[in-house]
Amino acid sequence: MTHDVESGGLGGGIRAGEKSTDVSSVDGQDARTVMQERRGLHVRRVFPRPVSRFFNRIMPRGLFGRSLIIIIAPMLILQAVIAFVFMERHWQSVTNRLSAAVVRDVAGLVDVIETYPQDSEFETITRIAQDRFRLRMSILPDEDLPPARPKPFFSILDRALSAQLTQQINKPFWIDTVGNSDLLEIRIKLEKDVLRVFVRRNQAYASNTHIFLLWMVGASVVLLIIAILFLRNQIRPIQRLAEAAERFGKGQQIPADFRPRGAAEVRRATISFLQMRQRIERSVEQRTAMLAGVSHDLRTVLTRFRLQLALVPKSNEIEALSGDIDDMQNMVEGYLDFARGDGGETTSQISLHDVLSRFKEEAQNREKELSVSIKGNTVIEVRPVAFNRLVSNLISNALRYANKVEVNADHGDVELRLEVHDDGPGIAEEKYEEVFKPFVRLDEARNLDDSGTGLGLAIARDIVHTHGGNISLHKSPLGGLNVTVTLPA
Repeated sequence: MTHDVESGGLGGGIRAGEKSTDVSSVDGQDARTVMQERRGLHVRRVFPRPVSRFFNRIMPRGLFGRSLIIIIAPMLILQAVIAFVFMERHWQSVTNRLSAAVVRDVAGLVDVIETYPQDSEFETITRIAQDRFRLRMSILPDEDLPPARPKPFFSILDRALSAQLTQQINKPFWIDTVGNSDLLEIRIKLEKDVLRVFVRRNQAYASNTHIFLLWMVGASVVLLIIAILFLRNQIRPIQRLAEAAERFGKGQQIPADFRPRGAAEVRRATISFLQMRQRIERSVEQRTAMLAGVSHDLRTVLTRFRLQLALVPKSNEIEALSGDIDDMQNMVEGYLDFARGDGGETTSQISLHDVLSRFKEEAQNREKELSVSIKGNTVIEVRPVAFNRLVSNLISNALRYANKVEVNADHGDVELRLEVHDDGPGIAEEKYEEVFKPFVRLDEARNLDDSGTGLGLAIARDIVHTHGGNISLHKSPLGGLNVTVTLPA
């Protein structure tokens, strides 16, 4: 949904150079952070860029997901190694021995048939094979062996039987090991006949190995469930601490039930955070109380000056003194606004459309051109007074010095992005960072607030930082300055 508010006239803004500089990020970085970023970049460059991008894309972002990978990955690798090394060797060894024993019995039957010819029914040999060797034997008429069946992709039994038949009997043979049947069929080409033997699969094949695999997989699943439950309990205090720190950074109330939990290290971090929060709140309260007293005293003196001047007959000198008192009043208000900061203000929901639309009348009074565009949800959660001061600082200064101003707001799921474009005289590129410092005034271009104290962008940056956001300067397509503010949604 898009809202547009138009007003004609002459606009105000701040000028910029061609490059963009994120001043807030520069001020917020220290040497340790820079070194950590460089080390992280070095680690990422160990792998080729496509590989790094692939892993970054599939890797989970949260601590719980990455901890699960740390637990699951070694377990899976260990099971794979056990299954491949131990099970393959054990399975193959047992199968080879069982297959050798079965082929040895078949070879004995072949030797008896060829050495001691029996009657045409071979009843004695068939009985011995059934009773002693548990083999079902029959003699087929002399015929060609069936065509070879396709061998399975993974069959230890097929390879073991073929190797043993070739080694011990060394006659043309045909085997059928495919299928779910409990019987294996072996046919051997003799001089005049074909020997057909049926063998139970478990006589030539280690068929109980799957029990070990089931035990291994079942035990692993149980261990993983226990590990996940334990890990979730350990990660939850860290997540709650991160959430509380984020809410506190945005000026929101932390949960009432938030207290030290979890491991000893997490408890120490939570206690340190709570102590830091108490110190910050106590410092803010003391500063607010002191500023309230200073504000009362200074305003009392200024009011006394006004009353004394009101009793003096009017003249040019008296009017000049009254103007000086007004300037002092504006300066005092500017200093107090900068020193007061957010004043412990809590967050609440306000309409972004209402905040931006109220500058329409100001633009008309100044005969300036103002356009406002809002995308996304118009309801935002901020500190109302501080946010209104931020927007008023940026837009009012833009309307004061430029002819055309454009305000673009985009409220997405992740962040609120506010851009103020103007075509005013602006700020030189090399002074992008300098203008965020308190009491810096750019006399050759324009001041940043009514009082001329040089606190305009300093106050704006302080408000943005208390909301957990960033403010940066860029060159506007209109020829002036683009002030970009990003706040967490």
